[in-house]
Amino acid sequence: MIAKIIVDVPVSRTNRPFDYLVPDWLQPITAVGSRVIVPFGPRKLQGYVIEIGEIKDVESLGGDPTKLKEILQVQDDVPPMTPDLIRMAEWMSKQYLCPWVMALQAMLPAVLKGKSEKILVLAGQIDQQIVERSPLLSELHARGSVPFSEVDSKYADEASLIPGWIKAGWLATEYQVKDRVTHKMISYATLQVDIAEVEETIAAMPARAEQMKRVLRHMAMFGGEPIPVKELLEEVGITRSPLKSLAQKGLIRLEEIEVYRDPYANRRFKQAVKHPFTEQQQRIWEPIEASIEKQEFASFLLHGVTGSGKTEVYMEAIERTLAKGREAIFLVPEISLTPQMVERFKGRFGNRVAVLHSALSQGERYDEWRKILHQQVQVVVGARSAVFAPFHKLGLIVIDEEHEGSYKQEETPRYHARDVALWRARDTGSVLIMGSATPALETYALAMRGRYQLLTMSERVGNRPLPQVHVVDMREELRTENRSMFSRTLFSMMEDRLRKQEQMVIFLNRRGFSTFVMCRSCGYTLRCPHCDISLTYHKTNHTARCHYCGYTLRQPDRCPECQSEHIRFFGTGTQKVEEELARLFPGIRVIRMDVDTTSRKGAHEELLGRFRAGQGDVLLGTQMIAKGLDFPRVTLVGVIAADTSLWLPDFRAAEKTFQLLTQVGGRAGRHELPGDVVIQTYTPEHYSIRYAMKHDYPAFYQEEMLHRRQTGYPPYYRLVLITFSHEDVPVVIRAAEQVSEYLRPRLTETTIVLGPVASPIAKVKDRFRFQIMLKYRDEPELADLLGRMSANVDPWMKQHQVSMTIDMDPQILL
Repeated sequence: MIAKIIVDVPVSRTNRPFDYLVPDWLQPITAVGSRVIVPFGPRKLQGYVIEIGEIKDVESLGGDPTKLKEILQVQDDVPPMTPDLIRMAEWMSKQYLCPWVMALQAMLPAVLKGKSEKILVLAGQIDQQIVERSPLLSELHARGSVPFSEVDSKYADEASLIPGWIKAGWLATEYQVKDRVTHKMISYATLQVDIAEVEETIAAMPARAEQMKRVLRHMAMFGGEPIPVKELLEEVGITRSPLKSLAQKGLIRLEEIEVYRDPYANRRFKQAVKHPFTEQQQRIWEPIEASIEKQEFASFLLHGVTGSGKTEVYMEAIERTLAKGREAIFLVPEISLTPQMVERFKGRFGNRVAVLHSALSQGERYDEWRKILHQQVQVVVGARSAVFAPFHKLGLIVIDEEHEGSYKQEETPRYHARDVALWRARDTGSVLIMGSATPALETYALAMRGRYQLLTMSERVGNRPLPQVHVVDMREELRTENRSMFSRTLFSMMEDRLRKQEQMVIFLNRRGFSTFVMCRSCGYTLRCPHCDISLTYHKTNHTARCHYCGYTLRQPDRCPECQSEHIRFFGTGTQKVEEELARLFPGIRVIRMDVDTTSRKGAHEELLGRFRAGQGDVLLGTQMIAKGLDFPRVTLVGVIAADTSLWLPDFRAAEKTFQLLTQVGGRAGRHELPGDVVIQTYTPEHYSIRYAMKHDYPAFYQEEMLHRRQTGYPPYYRLVLITFSHEDVPVVIRAAEQVSEYLRPRLTETTIVLGPVASPIAKVKDRFRFQIMLKYRDEPELADLLGRMSANVDPWMKQHQVSMTIDMDPQILL
C-alpha cells in the first residue's frame, strides 16, 4: 500500500505530496487524514496522509516502489482530519497561496502540531572510565538521549569533541518528532469487596485499622462506585497511607483515569425556553427548513435588524439538523460573544455542544476538539477556526455577524471563514446561513445577484420599536463652552438612567487613557522607536505603550526633546472615560471591557456576568461590547467618538462606522423597556452616520455602492495586497520593484497595479514596509501567476531576508 503524504516543510519546493510505503503492520491504522512520522532526508518529520493507493499505481507511472521509504509511525488511533478537510486544505493552498502543510496545520489544535528535534544518542560501547570523565557521556548513559539544544547550553566545553565521537561510532544523531499532547489524569479508588460483605470485612480487621474501616464504610455508602481519591481524602479526613494499605490487601483498586478538561464542568445551565416563531420568523424559516429536509447544499443571507430574533431561527435550524442525524457548526466573531452563546446553546442542547475559542487553555481546547473527533458532540460553537471542526456528517454551518472582520485570519494561511464555510458547505452538501443586521457589502451584493438567497427580518420581536437615535454635533457643544467628553444630551440621559436604576452601555473604540502624548512647548510626540506609530498612555501603570509591538516607556516628567515640563496627554481612551464617569457621577459602578481588562482567562465571562447580575450601572468598552450582547435593563447606549474609524486610510471606513454604530445602538431597548442611543460626532452630515441614525441599511448600501463603483473597490473589483518588509529601506524597495516588474507585463489590461508605495504604517517592529495592491475583475489565472511569481523571486528574497506576504481579498490595508 502506498500513501501520498504532505511533509511538514513549509517551503515551495516541498509543496507537493511524497510517496511512502505503508508497512503491513501499520496498514490497519493508516487512513486519509492520519498524522504520520516519516524519514525525510536525514530527518524524521511529521506528515499528513492525503491519499492512499496501491503499489501498482506507482508502477503504472514508471516509478520503482522498492526505492520508496516506509512510514515509521502513525500518531493517532483515529485520523484527526476528515476527507473533506483534506480536500479543503488543497483548495486553501491554491486559493490563499500558502504551503499545503500550513493549510493542514490550521485545522488542528496547537498541541498536535509536531516539532522535529535533533538529538544525540549512544551508538556503541564506550569504556566506562571515559564515560565517568565526561559529563555529557554520563548524561547520555543515564538518559539514553540528549537534545542538541541542551548540548549547546549545558555541555559547551565538550561540543567540539562530538564530531570525533560520532566518527568513532560512539555517538549518533537522530531526529524525534513530538507533539505537545497531554492528558488530564485523575486518581480514582474503586471498592473491590461486594457491598453485602463490607461489614463482615470490617469486623475481621484489627482495632487499630480505624481509618481503613472509615474508608470502606464511606465507599459502601456510594454503592461501590469509583470515587476521586482527592475527594475521598477530604471527605473521610485521612492521608493516602490507609488507601495504599487497602489497595495492597486487594480491598480497593487505585487507578489513574483520563478525564476531559471541561471549561464548563462546574457550571449549571438553565434550560432554555423555546419560543414560538413570530409570523416574520416563520416566513423566513420555511425555505431554510426545506433545504435542511432535502439535505442538500443551500446558502442564505439572513438580514435582520438587531433584536429581530435571528438567534431563535439559528437554534431551530440546528435542532432540525440534529434530528436528521447530522451535525452543526455555529461561528461567532468575538470571544466576548461566546459566553452568552454558550449559555444559550448549553441550555438548549446540553452536553451535545463543544466550545472552541482562543480564551480556552490549550488542554481544554484539545479536549473539546477530541469530543468532536470521537463523535461525542454534534454541535460546535466557536470563533473563526471552529469552521475546521472534524465532523463526519456535517449538515449546517451558521455564521453569526457575518460582516465581522475577525473572521479573516491575518497570518498564513490568510483565509476568510466565510469563504471557507461556503466551500465546505458546498462540498459536504450542508446548509449555510449567514446572519447580520449590517451585512458586508460584498455579501449583500452577491445576495442581490442571487448567489445567496436573501431573507429579510425588518421588525423586532414583539413589534418592539428600534431605539431612538440622537446625533449630537460636538462642534456645537464646543461653541457653547462644553469641553467635557460627554454632551449635555448624553449627560442628562445618564442622570435619568441612574435615577431609574436602568443600565447603560458606553462605547469608545480606543483603549488606554489617551491616544498620544505631546509636548505643548515644542510639539514633540512620543513615538515607538520600533514602529511608525505614536504611543498610547495607560494611566493604571503610568506607561506609554505601543499597541503594535508592545514597547513600553515610563511616563516622562519632561519632554525628551526640549526638557519642557509642559508634556500633556491628548485624545480619549476607555481608562480616561472611566475616570471621568467616576468624577461626574460619584458612586457610579463602571465595568470596563477592553484588551487591558480581559486578558486574564475567563475575564469576559466574569465581567459580563457581573453586568447581567446588576452589579454595574455602565458597561464601558471597545468594539468587543458593540454586538451580540443582550441585556434586558440596558436602555441607553452612548457612543463617545463616532468619528474614530471614519477617517482611517481604508476604503471600508464608512462601512465599518455604519456597522459599529448600528450594532452598538442595537444593544438598547431589546426587551420591555424602550431605548435611546446618543451618537457624539464632529461630522453629523456624513452619510454613514445619517443612515445609522435611521437604521436604514438599504439606503446606506446604495450610497456606499456608488462610492465603491467610482473608486474601483469591492464588490466591483477584487483586491490582492502584497506586503514587503525589511530592516533596510533600499532593500525593501528593490524587492517591491522586482515583483512589480514581474507582474505588470503578465496581467491583463483590466487589472490595476497600485504601487509599490510605503504602507500606511511604514514601520513595524524595526522593519520598513512597502506594498503593492492589485485591483482585478477577470483574472482567472491570477492565483497561478502569483504562485509562479513567488517561486521566481523566492531565492532573492531568502538571500536578502525580505519578508513577502500575499493577502487575497484583504480586510486590513494598514
